[in-house]
Amino acid sequence: MKKLLLACAAAIMAATAHAHDGEHTYVHAGMLLSKPGEAPATKQTIVIAGGKIDRILDGYHINDQGDVIDLSDKFVMPGMIDSHVHLRGEWSATVRLDDVTKEDADIAYDAAVNARKTLMAGFTAVQDVGGPTSIFALRRAVDAGKLPGPHIKASGPAISVTGGHGDAHGYRMDILALRHGATICDGPSDCRRAVRAAVKSGADVIKITATGGVLSNTNAGTAQQFFDDELKAIVDTAKTMGRRVTAHAHGRHGIEAALRAGVNSIEHGTYLDADTARLFKQNDAILVPTVLAGVTVENWALNESFLPPNSVRKALEVGPVMKRMIKIAYQNGVNIAFGTDTGVSRHGENAQEFRYMIEAGMSEMEAIRSATVIAAGHIGMADRIGTLEAGKYADIIAVDGDPLEDIMELTDVDFVMKAGVVYKNK
Repeated sequence: MKKLLLACAAAIMAATAHAHDGEHTYVHAGMLLSKPGEAPATKQTIVIAGGKIDRILDGYHINDQGDVIDLSDKFVMPGMIDSHVHLRGEWSATVRLDDVTKEDADIAYDAAVNARKTLMAGFTAVQDVGGPTSIFALRRAVDAGKLPGPHIKASGPAISVTGGHGDAHGYRMDILALRHGATICDGPSDCRRAVRAAVKSGADVIKITATGGVLSNTNAGTAQQFFDDELKAIVDTAKTMGRRVTAHAHGRHGIEAALRAGVNSIEHGTYLDADTARLFKQNDAILVPTVLAGVTVENWALNESFLPPNSVRKALEVGPVMKRMIKIAYQNGVNIAFGTDTGVSRHGENAQEFRYMIEAGMSEMEAIRSATVIAAGHIGMADRIGTLEAGKYADIIAVDGDPLEDIMELTDVDFVMKAGVVYKNK
């Protein structure tokens, strides 16, 4: 018994020394939602060491070294995750000219600015799906701590068919020839090559454009563009290379063809219906709705003049349908990961997507869980982010009000910590 008591005392002393060795930061949370989907707790202390959560304690505890962050008057939760962004730039009246006049370095600087805006808005992780290979340099720079930004998972350029959404449109033929990239493919064997090229360039995930899209300057519509055998070749090749596949898809037949081919997720999903929803569930696939993008392009078509006629027509068709789409998906039990297509909408305004999730019938907790727990699993980081638990990154945000009562509190984030580093505290 004496030996046992001595061992217990030694353990307590070691733990106490560990807690006060100056290497820990103590965060006092007035209200803490550590695991979205479970009830929040009051008066909690998050202990952080080495950029990760060491433990969470009931009550307010003090670090003798003075490393205490007082959020006792805040609602504290995991950093948010946007599953669909384009950090490389932002759509505007000059975007088509920018595409052929900006150098890679210009795009890199733009991306760095956008990454910072995203982080400051409380999004501590993103998946960038479709853009130049310079996104991989940004990912490396952020990982190395050279630039402020969220954790980045990225696809690089999308796998697309010649002349389809994801290929270049609306320029002189010699310009188009220069822009016909390594991930444009036709036929199963060429599509296998394109997937391998994407992986070689640094892709974490394979993004494909299974259907036409709104902002491509072509009258090809929003229906299926890859043949079924091409889709299957892409998915099978990605699996052999250890990559998941996400598919841009608007038209219902294109969504369903991509799901039957085995893609892991659908971006947009505009024209899905109840039958499509059943296919999502049968294949354990995720929907990333991006309603904010649909609302944004519809507004441009109605009130601005910079979209070409092809895009105006598609924007007016697709935009109004997307609000109905997310409602159908939610009512039919589709697993939804938060995603915005920001870069179409403005960087830093990602949380506006929550408005449309609530309008679709989701509860505030369900919407928050979509942007944390579900999105973390979707981008392959559930073991590191999405909840506040021992061993995970200290990716923490805080707001003044209670987002479980008013989700729009998340459009004004007051505190941002990523991997134990405070980037915002107002």
